Amino acid sequence: MQMLVSGWEEADGHIPHLKTKQKWRRKTAWADRGAAPSCTHAGDAEMGWGDLGVYGEPSRETPNLDRMAAEGLLFPNFYSANPLCSPSRAALLTGRLPIRNGFYTTNAHARNAYTPQEIVGGIPDSEQLLPELLKKAGYVSKIVGKWHLGHRPQFHPLKHGFDEWFGSPNCHFGPYDNKARPNIPVYRDWEMVGRYYEEFPINLKTGEANLTQIYLQEALDFIKRQARHHPFFLYWAVDATHAPVYASKPFLGTSQRGRYGDAVREIDDSIGKILELLQDLHVADNTFVFFTSDNGAALISAPEQGGSNGPFLCGKQTTFEGGMREPALAWWPGHVTAGQVSHQLGSIMDLFTTSLALAGLTPPSDRAIDGLNLLPTLLQGRLMDRPIFYYRGDTLMASTLGQHKAHFWTWTNSWENFRQGIDFCPGQNVSGVTTHNLEDHTKLPLIFHLGRDPGERFPLSFASAEYQEALSRITSVVQQHQEALVPAQPQLNVCNWAVMAPTQSSTSVQPDKTRPCSPPVEKRPHHASIGQKHKHRRASKVSLKSVFRPQRMRRRLVQPWGPQQSGPLRSSFSVPCLGVP
Repeated sequence: MQMLVSGWEEADGHIPHLKTKQKWRRKTAWADRGAAPSCTHAGDAEMGWGDLGVYGEPSRETPNLDRMAAEGLLFPNFYSANPLCSPSRAALLTGRLPIRNGFYTTNAHARNAYTPQEIVGGIPDSEQLLPELLKKAGYVSKIVGKWHLGHRPQFHPLKHGFDEWFGSPNCHFGPYDNKARPNIPVYRDWEMVGRYYEEFPINLKTGEANLTQIYLQEALDFIKRQARHHPFFLYWAVDATHAPVYASKPFLGTSQRGRYGDAVREIDDSIGKILELLQDLHVADNTFVFFTSDNGAALISAPEQGGSNGPFLCGKQTTFEGGMREPALAWWPGHVTAGQVSHQLGSIMDLFTTSLALAGLTPPSDRAIDGLNLLPTLLQGRLMDRPIFYYRGDTLMASTLGQHKAHFWTWTNSWENFRQGIDFCPGQNVSGVTTHNLEDHTKLPLIFHLGRDPGERFPLSFASAEYQEALSRITSVVQQHQEALVPAQPQLNVCNWAVMAPTQSSTSVQPDKTRPCSPPVEKRPHHASIGQKHKHRRASKVSLKSVFRPQRMRRRLVQPWGPQQSGPLRSSFSVPCLGVP
């Protein structure tokens, strides 16, 4: 789950009037309407479009999020930038597609990838992250929860604009044996304060863990400290709904939906407490809050450990609607009219550009920015024409423009993994669509009308006038996108087991023991080529087909991030990371 809260209040405790001059006022047209608001982005890992009552979940167990929607604005057509967590989070904080910011792999065609402990890459220094830019407007920023943009020292969130961090560089996978692989560390700023399954226990049998409560308290404390003194940016990135799912004892066994529902209920309760605090501090009308998810629900873990994507096809890992369409709620009392539903096509990357606009700032002009400024939609109800691009690794799989979505490639996962029980689309087989071979549709894309057919079950007839008109519009937009695209150096290609080793003298890890980066490893389809599909330069002409194809750490309780991994890699045995299928 992703949540952003921003707010600003004068030091004397009064909300500034929209037309009064303020100490913190920015000299821009937006600032003329009032002091820059604080921002809170709240996000849940792998929460599906259909997990909230306001989106139709029948047990109606999310009263606080439903109230947030009733008091604000609901987006039914809001998308992540990738069907996997790490690339999606990188896109949120940079406002750029993963293909532009480097969060993809070229080790295989159309292969997802993320940041396991042994990954060598991470968020490049050349990328300008949202909290780094917000400093120019006097914002203080904190991330609570999962970072997921790299483990090594140069990728630490405090080196990329955040002032505070409580959380982990990865998800709560484990437990591990602390020999071949350590348990995932938890940090407060630069200091390691424990590990999952050790100082921060998670009971896999019962699902009990207090992490959401800890993350909630971190958020509340930060808001209390900052609200009366500085504009603030809170990125609340909890992961209780990511398998293995967990909840604290008071919530376990309380949901009609099982353990996953318990986790959703606790997150909903936490959102309610955050909104209540903003109101108690009298900063709610100067705080912009946005709730969404990083990718679709992981149906492979459902129903006990996974959520619902509502009427949409498939889930996490895929570029069908269930993999990338997300719940999305905006809340800003006194500014966003209550009870609105906007059919604007939105993207998680829009939070980058919109947050900058709220602060009276403009995005960097030296790079392509994919996120839109949604303030005209939020404040005036305007709809803006824009495409949505669905990338899987290095490959543009699909694009939506208006109500029409064109698939240029289709793939769920391989027959080999499917026969092993790995199913990204359980109970949703659509012949010729949910394919287990990587199918090339670049000559005749499959096109769906998402208004009439949100489940992507009935492709338009190739001979129909509607198909031809939609194909012409989408092809033009995609060609423009591809011609201007300059892919970044891929960051998720190389793994090295030695990056987890604390010192050269350590004997607890064998630096030469290298393994594939992102299990489960899947054999490449026979027609999928290996290697980078894009040149790191601007293309002059593009054919239709080319458009679419594209620490181990010491076990003391408190330990700095830097020393455990500083210096060069301690082994030359680096291997390609095979992306998640």
